[in-house]
Amino acid sequence: MPIARRLAAVLALAASLVLGGCGYNDFQRLDEQTKAAWSEVLNQYQRRADLVPNLVATVKGEANFEQETLTKVVQARAKATSIQATPELINDPAAFARFQQAQGELSGALSRLLVVAERYPDLKTNQGFQDLRVQLEGTENRITVARNRYIKAVQEYNVLARQFPTNLTAMVFRYGVKPNLSVANEGQISVPPTVDFGTPAAPAASR
Repeated sequence: MPIARRLAAVLALAASLVLGGCGYNDFQRLDEQTKAAWSEVLNQYQRRADLVPNLVATVKGEANFEQETLTKVVQARAKATSIQATPELINDPAAFARFQQAQGELSGALSRLLVVAERYPDLKTNQGFQDLRVQLEGTENRITVARNRYIKAVQEYNVLARQFPTNLTAMVFRYGVKPNLSVANEGQISVPPTVDFGTPAAPAASR
């Protein structure tokens, strides 16, 4: 083997060992893992947003339903869907925070809608509303699972980006720390809204 080829092979092997030892390959793996987890979060948020119009249309059919509650749901959905949810969002802390706030507001508005719906007996027996409620609760559960996976993926990535000596690799290859899902009412947002649609208690017998 010519000397030039041998030298090239040695340099390639050395580069591979150096990059592997400094965490470069781990950054590649964890970065892709984080992107995949974020994509699933976005998919579930979109699934929820797609349910809202039918839910609102069904509730509108109930006479004298609280318009303020409906309006807040519609406005919250409009705000949440107005933010362009791209993969690059996880590298922009400010945009990421706005997106999370908007999704949190939609969670709160939908939870309020389901609570108010308990006051309307016709909605409790409306099969269309019941089906949408089940779909919404299932989607909220999937959102929680997807969010937890993303949180775990980002935590693992950020530890690598901050600790020595892999933090040096992060600086060289511009692997910045990623914003994570963390808000003041995180616990409340993560809990799917639950509503008791059981049979109303029978009225007391007249004396």
